[in-house]
Amino acid sequence: MTTPTLSPHEIIERGKALYEQSIRDRLSADQHGKVLVIDVESGDYEVDADQLAADDRLRLRHPDAVFFGMRIGYPTLGRLGGSLRTKRP
Repeated sequence: MTTPTLSPHEIIERGKALYEQSIRDRLSADQHGKVLVIDVESGDYEVDADQLAADDRLRLRHPDAVFFGMRIGYPTLGRLGGSLRTKRP
């Protein structure tokens, strides 16, 4: 695997630009909420309900690529944090 030459900020900006310029209009309404993984160099992408499945399929075609991932129709792919709750009988 090669070392990325793009900064994290550049990867995000490229991924968002590719989505807005060439991918968004190709997606159907039933893909809302699914994960989109984009190769930021080629613009090739995969959509799947499972992030790892989309990543694996794209990685087969572009083994050394740098990917940007997002959830279609949402501002973030996932979230960090949570809370611990104890079960009460």
